[in-house]
Amino acid sequence: MTSICHIELDDANLPPPTPEIEQERKVAMFDLIEDNSFDLPQRDDRDVPGGPYRLGLSIREKRLVFDIKTQSDDPAAEFHLSLSPFRQVVKDYWTICESYFDAVKNMPPSQIETIDMARRGIHNEGARILEERLEGKADIDNDTARRLFTLICVLHFGG
Repeated sequence: MTSICHIELDDANLPPPTPEIEQERKVAMFDLIEDNSFDLPQRDDRDVPGGPYRLGLSIREKRLVFDIKTQSDDPAAEFHLSLSPFRQVVKDYWTICESYFDAVKNMPPSQIETIDMARRGIHNEGARILEERLEGKADIDNDTARRLFTLICVLHFGG
């Protein structure tokens, strides 16, 4: 299994992120580069260059675009995923995140923990959807799916 060695988010056309969203993005990107599993499966119709890979994530024409290049910046693959399967879980994730961010400021630890458990559950659902959508296109582990889902949420926030 190879990995992602560099990631770039195309967030140029998005509104400026809140400090909380910016923090989520930074943590997800750092964690993703530190530890991930990402590989492009061989296909009968074409040779697939090996990794590590440079990943560009963007939203174009209401589609999530994975632009994958080799470490030397040669094209490796590009695929476009419909955002429809992600819409509700992204919305739910940001709703629970807002509750969590508010709770951290003025609620007791037991209530914060309850909200955080719900947040992790929704996050896991988003990662599961991403793994399903990438099936046959890219092989990823659950931790990588979770971190990529966070970045999709950041992109979707303004998109």
